[in-house]
Amino acid sequence: MSQTYQKLTIVGLATVMLAIPSIVHAQLSPISRQVALESEQEQLSAVDLYNRGVDKLDAGDYSGAISDFSDALELDPSDADSHYNRGYAYQTLGNQRAAVYDYTEAIKIKPDFEQAYTNRGTAYLALEKYQEAIADFDEVIKLSPKNEAALLSRGNAKQQLEDYQAALADYEEVISNNSQNAMAYYQRGLTYNQLEQHSNALTDYTEALKIQPTFAEAFYNRGITKFKLKNIEQAIEDLEKAAELYQQEGRTENYQSAMNAIQQIQE
Repeated sequence: MSQTYQKLTIVGLATVMLAIPSIVHAQLSPISRQVALESEQEQLSAVDLYNRGVDKLDAGDYSGAISDFSDALELDPSDADSHYNRGYAYQTLGNQRAAVYDYTEAIKIKPDFEQAYTNRGTAYLALEKYQEAIADFDEVIKLSPKNEAALLSRGNAKQQLEDYQAALADYEEVISNNSQNAMAYYQRGLTYNQLEQHSNALTDYTEALKIQPTFAEAFYNRGITKFKLKNIEQAIEDLEKAAELYQQEGRTENYQSAMNAIQQIQE
């Protein structure tokens, strides 16, 4: 049993980020085309390219959108929205470094661009640049003190740096503002696991599941936590439920991980 105990681990924060409601979205505010004068023809061309890029973002054509925003920026390099939306397209395609560049350019032009700070912070998280991510989420929270996504993401970054008490403070602030935020309980549960406070973690995973009953990671981690607390039968029940949900969601690797955990416990 002790060997099995050593093998089973809590689902990490990379999975958490997949579960967070999207905080990265295109800024799609329209630019008027109707009042351009002949002397503004060049700017109108940039506007047309921008709007076509937005249409491509809506259609999921991210490479095409990047091309249009790049052409728009050739004509109007001071357009923060074109930088922002090109950054969003790069980020969606997984090019975090290019996204960081564009968000940085957008912020230079528009220093209070809250969503650009949010998305750049998310890109820094993906690049494991946690201090930079924290700095960006600090800016978001200055602009929007109750921004739950920024607080959760800042807590995530602090957790990665093993600054667990600071991470707990961010999660607790979210819960104090919104007691129905399942992700805040889930991430706080992860932190409690890392602090070896498994009873507290168990309580938080249970709260997360009351709010979001199909939260597969919460079932998985609650199962592992119950195993650590020597509650074997209930641990298996939770892992079986996690496996069922993973299978329904088509997440084959996660399903296999849950089944492997059950097998290890039963050995």
